[in-house]
Amino acid sequence: MKTAIVTARPGHKIRLSKIDPDETGDVKKEDALEQFALLREKISGLQEVLYAEHRRSLLLIFQAMDTGGKDGAIKNLCAGLNPAGLQVKAFKTPSQEELERDFLWRAHQAAPKQGMIGIWNRSHYEDVLVVRVHKVITKKVWKARYNQINAFEKILTENGTTLVKFMLYISKDEQQKRLQARLQDPQKWWKFNPNDLKERALWPKYEKAYEDAINACTTDCAPWHIVPANHKWVRNLAVAECVLRVLKKMDPRYPKLSFDPKAVIID
Repeated sequence: MKTAIVTARPGHKIRLSKIDPDETGDVKKEDALEQFALLREKISGLQEVLYAEHRRSLLLIFQAMDTGGKDGAIKNLCAGLNPAGLQVKAFKTPSQEELERDFLWRAHQAAPKQGMIGIWNRSHYEDVLVVRVHKVITKKVWKARYNQINAFEKILTENGTTLVKFMLYISKDEQQKRLQARLQDPQKWWKFNPNDLKERALWPKYEKAYEDAINACTTDCAPWHIVPANHKWVRNLAVAECVLRVLKKMDPRYPKLSFDPKAVIID
């Protein structure tokens, strides 16, 4: 069972307007929910081996427009994983200490250790998205950052970290529904920020910034995966399928023992 995830390739331009955020890949919801549970169980097993191997790491990066579903995707994926093998980082507005260093400094600080699955809710890509849309930096600066990001991600991969980058793609109409739902549920009021409406007005600029970043920063070692995310069950299944596929390719192994378990006698 495969959903309609779109994987970008170097040299092939992605156009977000050509991707349908409502796409389901002809997968039925009930089938997707059942399959997701099975996939998450398999991911959990491979996570244990990766943790035991303790030589490499996996980094999952989640980007999206506001209300795009980053929290939900991460929550659903992590529900079946061992917290001891996870490093979760939410990238907020940079602190003064972070602003006084290069823009990749805080990203490198958050890179997962050997044996771990790192999960980033937003990432270093905010520094070619938000700052571009709000004209905090010049075009010359944010365009130069594409090459710096590619170099940074190459360093990570060459040192044992496999990168998986997800752009959870929703429509503007779907964002309106989700923002309205937050206002109608008192338990979700805390998630609503009036500034979200100002950001929403910049939708075309954000979409263009995402498109350019995806096309400029898709490499053989770190391609982007665009996930149609209007339907949360489609999003969750697509993410799980991709993560499992990558873990299988990594093929982690339990470490060789320095003793014979059969010869050990416990009195």
